[in-house]
Formats: sequence, C-alpha cells, structure tokens
Amino acid sequence: MTEGAAPKTARVVVVDDQTVVREGIVMLLGLLPGIEVVGSGGDGDEAVRLVAELAPDVVLMDLRMPRCDGVEATRRIRSEYPGTHVVVLTTYADDDSLFPALRAGARGYLTKDAGGEEIVRAVHSVLSGDAGLAPSIQRRLLERLSEPEPAPVVPADAPDGLTARETDVLMLIAEGLSNQEIARRLHVSTATVKTHINNLFAKTGIKDRAQAVCYAFAKGLARPPAG
Repeated sequence: MTEGAAPKTARVVVVDDQTVVREGIVMLLGLLPGIEVVGSGGDGDEAVRLVAELAPDVVLMDLRMPRCDGVEATRRIRSEYPGTHVVVLTTYADDDSLFPALRAGARGYLTKDAGGEEIVRAVHSVLSGDAGLAPSIQRRLLERLSEPEPAPVVPADAPDGLTARETDVLMLIAEGLSNQEIARRLHVSTATVKTHINNLFAKTGIKDRAQAVCYAFAKGLARPPAG
C-alpha cells in the first residue's frame, strides 16, 4: 500500500468448495489491511445467498464447484446485485475458464498462486472501477485480441428456423469439431455450445452428430470432403 489516504476497507466474501483452501484464504485476508472478510461459502448457490444477505463489496470466487459453478454464480450476482463485484480466484487460467468468467461479469481474475498483496490490489482495483487481473491473464487477453477472427460463413436463409449461432455450431459439427473446440472457436463456454446443439437438434429432428453432419451436407451448410 502506498502512503497517503488509505482506501476504504473492502467487505469481502470468500467462496471455494475446498474447506482447507477457503479457510486459508480467509485467514490470509484477515491479516491484511484494507480487507474485512464478512462471510464464506462452498458453492455458487451459497455465494448468491451470502451476497443477498451481506451485500459485500467483492466476492472472491472459485470457478469449479458443485451445484452452481463460479461462472453461473457470477452471472447471477452481477444481474441481481450489481453493487457487488466479483474477482475470480481459481487454479485454472485456461481459455475455457477465463473467457466465460469475464463474459459473466467478473472484474478481476487471479490464480491461486497470487500473494496476499496481489489479492488486495485486485479487490481495490475493481472497487475503483479498474480491472483486477493477474499479469499472466493480461498477457493472455492481449494474445487473444491479437489473434485473427475467423470469417463467419452464415447462409442468408437458415433452414428450420435455426438462428445464426445455431447454424455456426452446426457447420462446425460438420467440420468434425468437438464441443470444446467449438467453444474455443466461438469464444463461448462448452455449456453454451451444448445448449445450441440441443436447440438445433430439437428444431431439425436430428438425433446425433452423424445425422447433424448429413443434415448440414443436405442443406448446403457444409461440403463433404473431396475424395
């Protein structure tokens, strides 16, 4: 902390499904200036409940938890309690974890090797309107921004009432991509891909991926491989 006027004490809720990790974070934060831990919980549902009860300034949110994961909890908190900010504190820094969390409304993203001072900085950064991102996360965001976007190929008239995004997913299935590969290509979560697949299957009467490929070929959305 720099000398001068000290920032206000931030009221923080800690959410992590591992009890030892959660208690360790709470203990660490209790030793640091500028932070008051007002509650802790073990999954996303508890996170939302604690925010409703305690109105904290910031939630330090793990991502992979039972019942309700950190991304869904972040989305609910930012929608229902916009006065509370979310800083992700997780083991994972892969794209499938990072980008869904940021899209859900997380203002900060740290990995669990962050030190106490880095956590405090991130908390106070989001409270002042800035992003609280670990240096490695900032680098990954810059790398992603520098990557060329694939040119979308969407037919003018999608069949059977498919949306543009459902059509995108169908064409990528026809290319042989897995759900995770489709998620990375479209910059969405695998759960979102599954939702699009369920919707397009329902609209078209398709029952599996093999039928989806045949449907895409029949409707001119994809071309069979030459051979």
